[in-house]
Amino acid sequence: MVKIKRALVSVSNKAGVVGLARELLEMGVEIISTGGTESKLRQEGFEVTPISQITGFPEMLDGRVKTLHPHVHGAILASRENPAHMEELERMGIEPIDMVVVNLYPFAETVARQETTLQEAVEQIDIGGVTLIRAAAKNFANVAVVTNPKRYSSILLEMRRNDGALSEETLRSLAVEAFRHTAFYDENIYVYLSKSFEEFPDTLNMVFKKKSDLRYGENPHQQAALYQEIGAPSSSLAFAEQLHGKELSFNNVLDVDAAWALAKELPLPAVVMIKHNNPCGVAMAERLATAWEKAYECDKVSAFGSVMAFNRPVDEDTAALINSIFVEVAIAPSFTDSARNLLQAKEDIRLLQLPLEREAYSSLKDLKRVEGGLLVQTYDRGEENRNEMLLVGERAPSEEQWEEMMFAWRG
Repeated sequence: MVKIKRALVSVSNKAGVVGLARELLEMGVEIISTGGTESKLRQEGFEVTPISQITGFPEMLDGRVKTLHPHVHGAILASRENPAHMEELERMGIEPIDMVVVNLYPFAETVARQETTLQEAVEQIDIGGVTLIRAAAKNFANVAVVTNPKRYSSILLEMRRNDGALSEETLRSLAVEAFRHTAFYDENIYVYLSKSFEEFPDTLNMVFKKKSDLRYGENPHQQAALYQEIGAPSSSLAFAEQLHGKELSFNNVLDVDAAWALAKELPLPAVVMIKHNNPCGVAMAERLATAWEKAYECDKVSAFGSVMAFNRPVDEDTAALINSIFVEVAIAPSFTDSARNLLQAKEDIRLLQLPLEREAYSSLKDLKRVEGGLLVQTYDRGEENRNEMLLVGERAPSEEQWEEMMFAWRG
């Protein structure tokens, strides 16, 4: 067990930090803090030790250098079981730090915004925070490193039960979480900076974050989950907002992906119906409801229990048509209030909402797993130019035939 007497608290995500600090102080733990975290805790009336008092040096370079100092890292890295380490700390007038509470600048969230500039992204590369986390995680036998605000309550509960101490098992699990946190963070930076240089790099690194568990996999006995690619546009399918209905299944997601990809290709109001990853109805019209009726006429039997994608906001008329049969999933850029109320009256349908941006695929790669490897290619999203098509027959298509052919080509 490690008794927590002194904690360094410096967080970017300040959720829960006030409650954490309050309870640590009530347990007699000294809190050292920096910058914005220190200001927030002082506003709450808490007595905290500024990091400059420990280092004897003020923050500099607009806060870029705060904690990179031997008096901080010596206090974290010293092995309590090593007499030479402890004698050196005493000789240098350094008091050990038993807990490091740190999370990092929101790099992934920043670069997810398409308007983010390179300079803005670079400013979100955390240096001191990563160094603190790695130092504390390396010395997990003596130091608790806390990177996840969701762990605050369980840590405080254990400390209350053990007179302010944490178990070896807890310390190790916190270290594992910390190294995962920094690895994920560094990978985000690498992926972002390397995208502009290499289309197909020698080493392919991609980062995914779990969005949700799925009801089941391709078959009911298989487990499955949906992950979001870090750095992918927020208009990508994996970022769709579920407005209504039970959890999606693996096959639901595959069908929605196929339906949404096709719906985005069509210029007029369009409806795409997909069953088992194959189109069973696709149509365009001036009105979305008319497009639905046309798509339904393609194959009424397969439309039952299908996934439907709409490239325009779903209105009440279209919602009434959707409700006329059983539909697994409906995805659209939005739903009017009346349409949403109508659709939500049915428990079994899932409603997904996602901004429609045809360029979402441009920065992504199409991946196919093979045994022991991965096939990677750019997405097939090129616009066909009819002027570049070669006429091999004797008669040129009419304008109506051109339109029908281009519609079929997109499908």
